[in-house]
Amino acid sequence: MFHEDRQGEALVQLAQMLGVSWSCPLPAAQVMRPALWLPSSQWQLGRSAGQGGFSVDNEQPPYSVAVPEFEIDAQLVTWAQYVEFVQDGGYDRADLWQPQGWQWLQTQAQGEGRRCPRYVEQMGASSGAVTQTLFGKAMRMQSTQPVMHVSWWEADAWCRWAGRRLPAEVEWDLAAHTASRRGFAWGEALEWTGTTFRGYPGFQSGPWREHSEPSFGSHKALRGASFATRPRLRDPAMRYFLQPERDDAFTGFRSCAL
Repeated sequence: MFHEDRQGEALVQLAQMLGVSWSCPLPAAQVMRPALWLPSSQWQLGRSAGQGGFSVDNEQPPYSVAVPEFEIDAQLVTWAQYVEFVQDGGYDRADLWQPQGWQWLQTQAQGEGRRCPRYVEQMGASSGAVTQTLFGKAMRMQSTQPVMHVSWWEADAWCRWAGRRLPAEVEWDLAAHTASRRGFAWGEALEWTGTTFRGYPGFQSGPWREHSEPSFGSHKALRGASFATRPRLRDPAMRYFLQPERDDAFTGFRSCAL
């Protein structure tokens, strides 16, 4: 059932790619709250096979991690925040991009003149208005809606421009489990982290060996859930993983202080 749920989300992504009309609740405007400070702590990342229901191999086994104090955004980066990056020449400054990311951007620019996230049809230089095509329909984005359909390279470049960084996977996990009452909000878009996707210490591949192991070291870890995620999969411990250039999924991000 969990596998079918994930494939169902993939079908929604495919509908977006093909411009097929789809009726589902889209990301809502966010309540803007101050960033959250979390003290240093010892945190258990992962879960055992029999702990609280189903889990896949890349979420096992649990292990303890020492997490230094950190500050993390209470919500995802918004369109208003991302527009500032674009207006400041973020897509034209090689110093903001990792070398592989800059190479990816140049390849994209040759094909489509890329200067904004995928499916964005209009981004006003003066007004800040953003129009993004969702399921075949051009829609005006609200300023506090989360940025969506960004690659890891774009998320990382925005953080460099803002003087911040993407959260480590363990930081996101700790905040999602302990800071929800303080305003940590998630569930509108899958969230890029700064962590390269690997198995936890003691990892053992499950029956579907190709699910996780071939992606170790080459993919980036994502957390959270998107508006298209089925309720059964909405678990803060759930791990996702994509190559850094992927922007077809419903991906967004938040940032941490350096």
